[in-house]
Amino acid sequence: MNNYHREIRPKKALGQHFLKDLSVAERIAETVSVYPELPVLEIGPGSGVLTQFLLENKRSIKVVELDTESVAYLKKHFPALDGQIIEADFLKLDLNNLFSSPFCVIGNYPYNISSQIFFKVLDYKDCIPCCAGMLQKEVAERLASKPGKKAYGIITVLLQIWYDIEYLFTVEPDVFDPPPKVRSAVIRMTRNQRSSLECDEKLLKTVVKTAFNQRRKTMRNSLQSLLGKGNVLFSLPVFDKRPEQLSVEEFIELTGLIAGVLSIV
Repeated sequence: MNNYHREIRPKKALGQHFLKDLSVAERIAETVSVYPELPVLEIGPGSGVLTQFLLENKRSIKVVELDTESVAYLKKHFPALDGQIIEADFLKLDLNNLFSSPFCVIGNYPYNISSQIFFKVLDYKDCIPCCAGMLQKEVAERLASKPGKKAYGIITVLLQIWYDIEYLFTVEPDVFDPPPKVRSAVIRMTRNQRSSLECDEKLLKTVVKTAFNQRRKTMRNSLQSLLGKGNVLFSLPVFDKRPEQLSVEEFIELTGLIAGVLSIV
């Protein structure tokens, strides 16, 4: 364990729970080893427990940290990060010019903004082939869920359009200071081979969100607000299903059909 607690305290307002088990930190750092040649952006390094292992791997690394105490700690204890610490809010950061090449994203993500972080990564999907790290177990299960599962939802579909998502391992609360009230998990998102969509992406997002906003209803009922009652498409078998029963590919195919109908209305 490190000695961060002597110099910085976890802040509830920032959702900070400092990992104190070095073996877990090392395992998390290894999740981006699938792209050993790429630089790494770490979100919220805090006391540097994960950072130290990323530095050991001799990788080019930048860190984004909002907490001024943590920034001061990192500057003092990690001279190798000189000039590579970005004191900013990741959610407000322009990621386009951070590196001259594609890069990996990693972190022990604040639970209260983890979904926002992954949607931000999605906005930069063409330069982020891998994103990994730790988050609340419930959210991790949602991201990695398969069709037919209760956890399968909006964020699942929108992320899995572009990324293959693996649930790697579970982390118990007692390895944190302070211990969170929930269990944690580590996931890895790896960019798939999809380079374009066979449908309009904005309409796809609308279809997915509209469907899951009434997830207990069939697609026929949940999409009436989009297509109107008695639409000709409603005779198709896919509309007998509930949204969690549709695969990513089925949502893409369905959006293409809907686009065709909407264009002639």
